[in-house]
Amino acid sequence: MTNNIPFVSFENKKIQEFYKKYSHPSGLDIYIFPKKMTATYAIFGTKYGSIHNRFKAEDDSNFITVPDGIAHFLEHKLFVCEDGSDAFERFSDYGADANAYTSFNKTCYLFSCTDRFSDSLGELLEFVTHPYFTQESVQNEIGIISEEIKMYDDNPSDRCFYGMLEGMYKSHSIKRNICGTEETISQITPELLYACYERFYRLSNMALVVCGDVDDNEVLEIADKHLPKTAQNAPNVICANENENESPSVYMSYVEKKMQVAKPMFKIGIKDTAIPELAADRQRKEAKMAILNEMIFSGSMDLYASLIEKDMISPAFSYGYTIGDSFAYNSVSGESDDPQAVLSEILAHIEKLRQTGLDYGDFLRSKRVMYAEAVKSYDSVENIANNLFSFVCDGFELLSDTDIIDSITFEEICELFEVSFNKESITMSAVLPI
Repeated sequence: MTNNIPFVSFENKKIQEFYKKYSHPSGLDIYIFPKKMTATYAIFGTKYGSIHNRFKAEDDSNFITVPDGIAHFLEHKLFVCEDGSDAFERFSDYGADANAYTSFNKTCYLFSCTDRFSDSLGELLEFVTHPYFTQESVQNEIGIISEEIKMYDDNPSDRCFYGMLEGMYKSHSIKRNICGTEETISQITPELLYACYERFYRLSNMALVVCGDVDDNEVLEIADKHLPKTAQNAPNVICANENENESPSVYMSYVEKKMQVAKPMFKIGIKDTAIPELAADRQRKEAKMAILNEMIFSGSMDLYASLIEKDMISPAFSYGYTIGDSFAYNSVSGESDDPQAVLSEILAHIEKLRQTGLDYGDFLRSKRVMYAEAVKSYDSVENIANNLFSFVCDGFELLSDTDIIDSITFEEICELFEVSFNKESITMSAVLPI
């Protein structure tokens, strides 16, 4: 019976949000986040992304290496079904908006709808769990994705981003394009796709997240209909930890490309190899870094005001911290006629803060901003579902995030600042006009 499927409830009474995690007999974890909104949003995905190209089953002695871009290639191919139909077309018939994406550490298949939720969820579970690859279809897809790669290669923002990663990392696969290259995807075969699918698309390595005005029993009944009755008996997969081969110093301090841009753009990367082993510690570090970044780079702080006043940057100025179990980095992005002068200004400002110390008032304001942003994220079913799935992949707990932010002390931020923003860990990627 559906009602007998074991579940765990998660609740944060302070922000009045909760969800349930069901452990389906197939091995799939199902997360249902109730939200009284017009649309319903669902994600079915796997903890498998572009960096997982060197791996082995836990009972194997040697790692195997697969071509760069294969996770993204696999995402594309799953939409084509054995009967030649396209899952996108069926979602369209149901009135649902479907999509998919591959990141460094996950692959997601998703839809949003206002009607016929059961049909769309059944389709989502069905096509993702039934792969079908042929030599002909793979060859056709190589041509399609080659065009996509060329498009990204012609995109200045993408080139600036990967230039930053190439500057930071000497060997970690995060530096390579999620789509791969024309050369690497030409090596992909149906056999390789099936091998990756069997290892990473095990239901125990996947999760289903549903957010909206839905009934738990309806979701679980659809899962019962489309998923196996018992869990697969397959060995766990171990991925190579490429952070072990990385120095705290960047590989190159400056990377430059020339493209058709009206104004030079830049991305400053701050490499971080001090990655906590425990997921809970990584989640706390991510929250601390978000507060620290807000204290240094936000539009209400002195650095931004100075850069704008000196006409050194355009108003579009962004920053953020990214962390996984084998990579972490800070980034600062913008447009400037003189990117190197911006970097010098930032380094001088950080050095000044080291001399004067961080301001407690700035800490309190930044902490309130990050807390408010975390609470505001619950206003959208799309944000909730994507954040929850990301947290599941990272081993984080979504509803504890506001409590973590609330508990962070000024002393913790000062300690983090002391070990961050070292010059040897900083690279700049710039895209300049031809």
